[in-house]
Amino acid sequence: MTQFLDVPNMARWIQRDGVEAILRTMTEYLEDDFRRWQSFDKIPRIASHTPFGVIELMPTSDQVTYAFKYVNGHPSNPSRGFQTVTAFGVLADVDNGYPVFLAEMTLLTALRTAATSALTARVLARPDSKCMALIGAGSQSEFQALGFRAALGIEDLRVYDVDPKAVEKLRRNLEPLGFSITIADSVAEAVAGADIITTCTADKAQNTVLTSENVAPGVHINAVGGDCPGKTELDSEILNRGRVFVEFPPQTRIEGEIQQMDPEFPVVEFWQVLTDAAEGRRSEDEITIFDSVGFAIADFSALRCARDATADLQSSIDLVADPEDPKDLFSLVSSLKPVG
Repeated sequence: MTQFLDVPNMARWIQRDGVEAILRTMTEYLEDDFRRWQSFDKIPRIASHTPFGVIELMPTSDQVTYAFKYVNGHPSNPSRGFQTVTAFGVLADVDNGYPVFLAEMTLLTALRTAATSALTARVLARPDSKCMALIGAGSQSEFQALGFRAALGIEDLRVYDVDPKAVEKLRRNLEPLGFSITIADSVAEAVAGADIITTCTADKAQNTVLTSENVAPGVHINAVGGDCPGKTELDSEILNRGRVFVEFPPQTRIEGEIQQMDPEFPVVEFWQVLTDAAEGRRSEDEITIFDSVGFAIADFSALRCARDATADLQSSIDLVADPEDPKDLFSLVSSLKPVG
């Protein structure tokens, strides 16, 4: 039988254990897996693009466990009453190929993305960072804020979004949790004096959400929104000014901020920083940029974390046709009465 974690029980886990506690634990899973990055199969995600959005499969394996995530990205969905992103994921046993764990991943992806952002910021941002600017107040924003508080203790947020309702939603959700929120009238106002800038917008276009003139020396930029071809948020000059850290370059060059740049534009793979194969932040004034597109290994980590933490919330589903005689699949239907 395959263990299943559905939406209500995913929500129960998050409510029971708390977002920040889960993010701290998930960050440990991520760091463990990123440190053994070279043991995983890695390919860019498999994408099917349409005028409406994109549907993607994200597979990976460490030769013991196989994982994949199904995920969509449809920026116009909220105007039609649907989520921009939905997802589910599977862990399977490489030894026999059987799926052993199936989970919703819309909530889990929000946690995974925030945990990855928090891990990279803990390593790359200045340790004395106190204030974060959030450009974009959509579905990811609360999770990002909680992730940065869990990793760096940041509670001072400056927020800008073109949608005032989204900003009010964020304020309503986060102020009761102890955050100090300043609502800005522009991107420039939001980022002034910020130590960390998180860009997380949904529009599928090559936008310049953040311009170079608004980026001060020493800032860490957590660029989350660029995650498919033709979708960017940063002025290319910012990339020239700072050092860019990525998950998997072949995927990021297709989908990330660096799709704007020459194919040979230099980047640092983040796993190398964790293993001391490459330098992280080199000075107080250096601009560090995490060009985050989301990679399958992070989903692998998130699924492992959810599986291990929710045994009491999982149900068993009969997902695999498994006859008593493995060579007699027909036995599962031969005892059924004919129709009519």
